[in-house]
Amino acid sequence: SFLSSGINAEYGNNGVRIVLTGGHLSRLIDNDDNTHGLGNHFACNPLTGNTTHKEWAHEISNIQDSGRNPTVVQGTDHGSGSKYISGPVYGNYAIFVSKTANTFLKPGNMLDIEIEIKPRYKFF
Repeated sequence: SFLSSGINAEYGNNGVRIVLTGGHLSRLIDNDDNTHGLGNHFACNPLTGNTTHKEWAHEISNIQDSGRNPTVVQGTDHGSGSKYISGPVYGNYAIFVSKTANTFLKPGNMLDIEIEIKPRYKFF
């Protein structure tokens, strides 16, 4: 079977926190290093959070066919694995979560940050 979730996905001995849409989805039994996204790690057990090779962690990779080729990652925030090539950074990434939103603003709209502050201390 294939990856069924784009969040905290595992395949072979690899893990991806958020799978990029439009790319390759490896079968669960494939150890092909070929599903990419945000928060990637090759040579790990994503179900337990254990890793045997920290040099294979990388934060952001592009959609690509890297099964037998070097993996191009965005920027330099990656492990020392010999398979990695530092590439350009295409922007900043953020994840928005809401309990009440039914829609999201279209590109070009500016977002504001809303912070609710709850007092911890009383001052006299």
